[in-house]
Amino acid sequence: MYRTWVILRHTFTEAVVQPIYPLLVGLGCAILIVFGLLPFFTLGEDTVMFKSVGLDVILLLVLIATLFAASKSVFEEIEDRTMLTLMSKPVHRWEVLLGKYFGIIAAALLAVVIMGAVICLATYWRIPTDYMLSTSSIDERDLRTIWGYRMMHLSGLIPELVLKWLEICVLAAVGVALSTRVSLVVNLPVVILIYIAGNLTRFLFPLEGQSIFAKAFACVATTALPYLENFDLAGATLYSRLRMYQFAEDQTAIQLAVIWTYVAWAVGYAAVYVSLALSAGMWLFHNRELGGSEG
Repeated sequence: MYRTWVILRHTFTEAVVQPIYPLLVGLGCAILIVFGLLPFFTLGEDTVMFKSVGLDVILLLVLIATLFAASKSVFEEIEDRTMLTLMSKPVHRWEVLLGKYFGIIAAALLAVVIMGAVICLATYWRIPTDYMLSTSSIDERDLRTIWGYRMMHLSGLIPELVLKWLEICVLAAVGVALSTRVSLVVNLPVVILIYIAGNLTRFLFPLEGQSIFAKAFACVATTALPYLENFDLAGATLYSRLRMYQFAEDQTAIQLAVIWTYVAWAVGYAAVYVSLALSAGMWLFHNRELGGSEG
């Protein structure tokens, strides 16, 4: 475990200091700040639209940074024989792969936290304007309304950020597994295609009235591909009211406990899929020549 921790720490540092990482994080923060200052002209749904767009920006940029880190940390180390030097130490291949993976997703978590803080601050700031309320009002009801909207939107943002990070963890596991064999030029488009396919699997259901071949295809596709709808809770966290503050008596509002229960279930699904992806990566890594380019 100690050897895995050392590799994790080294991989995390290596991922954070590479130029693409601060560039993408800085770009993401700048985009979120600009979007936070702009109106969306959605007739009362500006905050919802801002959060939806901002979360997609975070997912895209962190995913790209994660795939760059995976290629740099695994494939390039194999190609330049750095991995051969590492494996000459008393360390197992599975320890190397786990250390690399956890270091990469730790760097992804840091990026999500930084950009998540920016989107939370921007959401907090724009609430009064979006709901046409004044923070300088002397009416205590207006101030309570502003506070209630702020807490409701922020309470929905945090679990959504956790789900985005879990989605990145799943895709990162696929990227790390592929990086034992292929470079970033192949890895990046393949993972993006898997991301698109994983989002399309939600349209395979329901299967009532379909042929047995359609059902078999749907089962294979949703098992082999990540079922990314499991990490999409926008309908509850972004587009619905949460049962808190001025909406505490609203029976149509969603309780926070329900949302966090779903997040816990998503953690379990992510853990299972990551284990399967890394097992496949371990099999590819076990048969990989570490002395440079194959063939």
